[in-house]
Amino acid sequence: MKIALYQGPGCLNDVQAGFAHLHAQAHKAKAHGADLLILPEMYLSGYNIGAAAAFAQALPPSDLAPAQETAKALNIALVFGYPERVGDNVSNAAVLIGPDGEILLNYRKTHLFGDLDRQMFKHTGTDFPVVSFNGVKIGLLICYDIEFPEPARCLALAGADIILIPTAQMAPYEQVARHVIPTRAYENQVYIAYANHSGAENGLGYIGLSSICGPDGAVLALAGTGEEMLFADTDPAHHEAVRQADPFFKDRRPELYRPLSA
Repeated sequence: MKIALYQGPGCLNDVQAGFAHLHAQAHKAKAHGADLLILPEMYLSGYNIGAAAAFAQALPPSDLAPAQETAKALNIALVFGYPERVGDNVSNAAVLIGPDGEILLNYRKTHLFGDLDRQMFKHTGTDFPVVSFNGVKIGLLICYDIEFPEPARCLALAGADIILIPTAQMAPYEQVARHVIPTRAYENQVYIAYANHSGAENGLGYIGLSSICGPDGAVLALAGTGEEMLFADTDPAHHEAVRQADPFFKDRRPELYRPLSA
């Protein structure tokens, strides 16, 4: 499966412009043969927007219909972050839309980052679902979630082959992009795509440095600090070889790890 990753500024405080921008990026990704395109956290509205409720989209009914139409028209899967209306609250969410336009997975961020997240979002996720697509199992996380080892491990134990992570990583957290992401890929033997914003947004500066990493921790593609689209192919044979060479999950001793649940 060929993964495309868009890093860029998106369209701040303009959801309709966000849908149009999404269509343009999906068209570019498809022209390069991509099966799936991942974009940043809160891509549809921008992240540092304060009153997220003004831009929240509900499921159901699907306010994401323009993105679903894009996926179907271009025959490409899409993953992007958006503010989801959940009753009277808003979640920081990410969605996986299949190439037929159907919503395959909707994930709500489980770990809110500081006052910035907590002022905008009042409803968080409670689980780590996995879905099958194109012969592989995919899980989603959002930004701060990957900085904890447990969410990625939960997805790996659930059978995930690929973890897709829309993010809004700002300065000075380059160590996450440079070191944590390849480490999570290696220790869980999964592909990881980590899609960040670039530029600045209401005074918040983003570091870029989006990446796609292999199950052996190899960095397959790495962005700089500006607008960019990355591409990488997943390889089932290589993936299986990595898991056979280092049988981490066979050699685990879960009975020793019970204190981690406290």
